[in-house]
Amino acid sequence: VQLQASGGGLVQAGGSLRLSCAASGRTFSTYAMGWFRQAPGKEREFVAGISSSGGYTYYADSVKGRFTISKDNAKNTVYLQMNSLKPEDTAVYYCAAGRTSWMSREELYDYWGQGTQVTVSS
Repeated sequence: VQLQASGGGLVQAGGSLRLSCAASGRTFSTYAMGWFRQAPGKEREFVAGISSSGGYTYYADSVKGRFTISKDNAKNTVYLQMNSLKPEDTAVYYCAAGRTSWMSREELYDYWGQGTQVTVSS
């Protein structure tokens, strides 16, 4: 599985962005998907995850109520809708695919995209 993340950019605090992650291959529907982020000088952290069917989602407390993850198996794409963005959301965002139920554990993901930069100005 190859993953290509896109949709990052520069936005003012309070604004919105939608990230996309397009996957190659015919087995996308069998993978859970996750979004992670890494801010400068910090470790990569979990943001949101979604089950293979799209029926179950899980969020980090820091983004709960502001971000929404969704999965379109027909388009082999996972999305991250980010609303009410804050400067502390500034980071490189990565999508990942894995056959796991432990969505917040990055070591359980098998495939990673290249990352897309999100910058939120105050």
